Amino acid sequence: MDSTPSPSSPSPFEMVSGALGRHIPGGGAAAAGAPDDAQDNHITSRRLPDDAAAGRHDQILGAINLDRELRITRCNLQAPVFTGLNATAGSHFVGLLPPGDVPTVTRRLRQVLETGEAHVARIQRLRREDGSELVVSLSILPAAEPHEGLTVSVIAMATRLHLYAAETAIGTSLDIGQTAQSLAESLLAWGDVAAVDLDYAVWTGEKATGHRQERIRLRRAALVPDRAWPEGYVTPADDLPGDASRLLAQAVLRDDAPQAIVLPDRETIERVLGSPQAIRALVPVDRSAGVACIPLVLDDTPPVVLGVAEVWRRADHPFHDNELLDLQELVARTAHHVDLARQHQREHTQVLALQRRLLPRTGDDTIDIASVYQPTTPDSAGVGGDWVNSFPLPDGRTALVVGDVVGHGLGAAATMGQLSIETRALLSAGLAPDEVLQHLDETVSLLDEPDTGLAAGYSALGSTCCIVLYDPVSHQVALSSAGHLPPVLVSSDGRAAPLPVRPHPGLGTEFALREPFHVHTFDAPPGSLLALYTDGLVEDPAAPIDEGIGRLTETVSAVHPWDPLQQTARRVVSALAPVPQRDDVTLLLARMIGYRKQDTATWRLAARDDAPARARTQASALLRRWRTRGDTCDNALLVISELVTNAVRFATGPITVRLIAKGHSLLCEVGDTGNGRPRLHSDGLLTAGGRGLHVVHKLTSRWGVRWTNTGKVVWAEIPR
Repeated sequence: MDSTPSPSSPSPFEMVSGALGRHIPGGGAAAAGAPDDAQDNHITSRRLPDDAAAGRHDQILGAINLDRELRITRCNLQAPVFTGLNATAGSHFVGLLPPGDVPTVTRRLRQVLETGEAHVARIQRLRREDGSELVVSLSILPAAEPHEGLTVSVIAMATRLHLYAAETAIGTSLDIGQTAQSLAESLLAWGDVAAVDLDYAVWTGEKATGHRQERIRLRRAALVPDRAWPEGYVTPADDLPGDASRLLAQAVLRDDAPQAIVLPDRETIERVLGSPQAIRALVPVDRSAGVACIPLVLDDTPPVVLGVAEVWRRADHPFHDNELLDLQELVARTAHHVDLARQHQREHTQVLALQRRLLPRTGDDTIDIASVYQPTTPDSAGVGGDWVNSFPLPDGRTALVVGDVVGHGLGAAATMGQLSIETRALLSAGLAPDEVLQHLDETVSLLDEPDTGLAAGYSALGSTCCIVLYDPVSHQVALSSAGHLPPVLVSSDGRAAPLPVRPHPGLGTEFALREPFHVHTFDAPPGSLLALYTDGLVEDPAAPIDEGIGRLTETVSAVHPWDPLQQTARRVVSALAPVPQRDDVTLLLARMIGYRKQDTATWRLAARDDAPARARTQASALLRRWRTRGDTCDNALLVISELVTNAVRFATGPITVRLIAKGHSLLCEVGDTGNGRPRLHSDGLLTAGGRGLHVVHKLTSRWGVRWTNTGKVVWAEIPR
């Protein structure tokens, strides 16, 4: 058997590059010189060829070889359509480009040189010696062996092909700005400057409706080429002056069907505009130029005008009827893409607003909190289901919650909002983290049922959630997770590691074993830093997820205890978020502070009849040390006495009393081993029992119950 290894099969791009290399004649032939009839081709090459010869060729191929310095070594631009392109051997390729396009194309050329990855089929203009321009489809490929450098293919595009290619390119984005930019780039084939101005309602995602002409508001959405423009000229994201908007509105908002209009030269423009401000805002040059204004019309009853596209051209090259028909056809074909981008923009804005409302607020004296939410661009499938929240619980603890709902868009946003609200309500009611996740699991399963689901065709099964409760007195963290990535804990001495959380399936995963959710408890001394996040921050398709978590761990371990937390969170996201971003990125950082020792006190008492008296005695001495006001001290002692009395009467085992001085209030907690829930009855004052809770209710600003592994804790907050 022959042991010689067979050569690897060439890639498709290598095959194309090799074919193009064979297409270029040897000997370094340059492009053909301009013939005597170059002037006859001037207008034709400037606006896509539409004579009989061009009609026989939808595309004409040329190829150019470049060395690593981007100089032309060989070329084949012999076809008549390439007449006037000065592509001589030894000259720089960028000499064929309009000056405004040189930086962008040069960057693409060098990127292909460095990475070896082809850049395929980009609409590009090439400059002829007489100043006219030719629109081509330009591809950049690594040169096939034995040649080095690059092979650049150019396909001269006939009108039909250009319209097809332009519509295809415009329809690839759901971002309204990018859609408008793609349209403007395609329109540039017919002129020197192209702009797209959209109704402000369309730009913000609202539906354009009938406007009174004097109230229309247009915003520039796109402008090509990208260059320095005269002062006062309207550039992207700027609103057009009112008189300019009214002029364009009159051009397209008529009683009959919207139509294109042409102002052939500067004199006509000045006469029509009348206002020096409007001329400065709309006319891109100080020499004579003409403009064609084509309405972006959505086919409806009546037609809805989304905006106006403008193509500017030197006055000595007037627009012909066939060109106006082509312009109108291109704009008409792509208007629905603009409307699709508008709808997506509206949904994106709504979902983003909901997520912004769910972002955590700053912490308090016991915990410092910072968060970063970085959504994917509107061009993606839509804002994802990341949600993060933090809030103080009535019993003095702080809840930190992060979740990731499956899917994107309004269905995910509705589920995300419901889960977030339900989580807060259940935690505030005193449920433990594992019990809350059990309820969320049932909610997600319920939402997936065909009859009761939030949205047809949407499923949130497999969504993840992690709940963390921080106790600022015991400096402990209780954590429960449903399929979420483990938080990273940085201890006060700088050691960092993901918390060893037992894995559990996501929410609503009925196909999995229905194991109970677990609560994990960890020490978090003052100065500890906890990082909660979603997979968008650490996920890389080319590497295991553990590597991403490791990078996060290493990054947060370098955080200094005195670093401002919000700036730190932004810095971490900037260092770790993938580019390009494929999913929402969410990070929550929490720095544990806790209460000072002198601001808390805890006693354990036997469940005997003298327990209330003993609790009052110990609490009285503490309140005097805290210099508590007389009426506040009396109220606190009475509340403690009533709560301890109830614990002795209705529970068993030892009783724990805890007092916390928190800002402008006192927090009294009484824990026992009973599992009964204290209830406030409406007739409690008239019965033999039950008056204790009415006393507590009257003397406190709020009170409640939370459940523990050994029983319950009844807490009450008293204004100081």
